[in-house]
Amino acid sequence: MTHTGNDEQERAWNGYEGRHWAEHRHRYDAVNAGFNELLLAAVEPGDRVLDVGCGTGQLTRLAAARAGTGSALGIDLSAPMLAAARAAAAAEAVSNVEFVRADAQVHPFTPAGADVVLSRFGVMFFAAPVVAFANLTRALRPGGRLAFVCLDGWRRGDLGAALAPLAGLPSPAGGDAPAGGPLSLADPAVTRQVLADAGLVDVDCAPHELPGTWGRDAAEAGAFLAGWGPVRHRLAPLGPAAGERVRDELVTAMRPFAGPDGVRLRTAAWLVTARRPG
Repeated sequence: MTHTGNDEQERAWNGYEGRHWAEHRHRYDAVNAGFNELLLAAVEPGDRVLDVGCGTGQLTRLAAARAGTGSALGIDLSAPMLAAARAAAAAEAVSNVEFVRADAQVHPFTPAGADVVLSRFGVMFFAAPVVAFANLTRALRPGGRLAFVCLDGWRRGDLGAALAPLAGLPSPAGGDAPAGGPLSLADPAVTRQVLADAGLVDVDCAPHELPGTWGRDAAEAGAFLAGWGPVRHRLAPLGPAAGERVRDELVTAMRPFAGPDGVRLRTAAWLVTARRPG
């Protein structure tokens, strides 16, 4: 690994964050899988696909299948998540997929070696987003395509209501979460400027709200939400009694979203597309 300005993220994703995602990969996929088809629409047969921040690799494996005679490469900082990705690919006998542990911000990709770059909520964590997207632009062939989804703010979708118990909580000791984070690309004006500065053209940001399953019932969904890294980060400064109170409130906040198919929350996100000139 080359150490970069993403060192804080590397520590996070090889610590609690990465272990939690690896241990609960099916549950995270149940939350986010509704966005897969939006991204897979960018993949054509024979494509060489690069999946950035691939995590446990569900999208990478699906992209490999869509590419057919092509291939898919997943890149991520997290060793625990990549171990889960490789195990899943082996279990599913996906042979045209590969995973590499590296920082996409600085990794020396083969120039023009990808036809399409995808990411499902994996590009919000760069310490230097223009540098990172410029590196991904160089990895694309001329005319190559970029498609990713990133979180919108909490003003749309259901997460804002589910996270209401966190309002007013103190910041953790030592400040907020590391540079980059879930909402770093929530403003489409910021996203357009970052991608333009990185050399990409035809940038489009389209809003989507799609449901995901957070648990079988409110108790399970609330406990899962409390274990999600950004929420756990907010709960860290609290004492045991206060922390338990907020966790109970998260369960209560999940109850309006419970139904016969489990606890379903709409996630608000931007589908961002662009291309390398040429």
